[in-house]
Amino acid sequence: MAELTGSWLGSYWDRQAPIRFEVTFVQAQNSLSGRIMDDSPLGEAQLQGQVVGRQVTFTKRYFNNPSYTIQYQGTVSEDGDHIHGQWTIDSRHHGAWEAHRNDNDLSKELNAVLAKSLPELTGSKA
Repeated sequence: MAELTGSWLGSYWDRQAPIRFEVTFVQAQNSLSGRIMDDSPLGEAQLQGQVVGRQVTFTKRYFNNPSYTIQYQGTVSEDGDHIHGQWTIDSRHHGAWEAHRNDNDLSKELNAVLAKSLPELTGSKA
């Protein structure tokens, strides 16, 4: 199963125009939650969804208009650093989206440091 926890940068396309966003995913087993900040007047939203294997689905609800929901589905790349898929509001409003891990993802950096330090802490040789 893909592990999505962390900071991601992405874009979705609405009427052929890309709209950038930042998202922070929090994953607990298959459950997915988080927050998205769109570079649009709609602003900040929360998300709830799930991850099954490399498939991700979630619903996005804007704080300034919670009844306005957008469904996202996507596929995580084999290396776990990219997602691409489709968003849908209804049959007339839909499009593509993609995201990639933010290079400044501190949780990823921390895990790398801990992995290097673990042999020293346990006294074993790497």
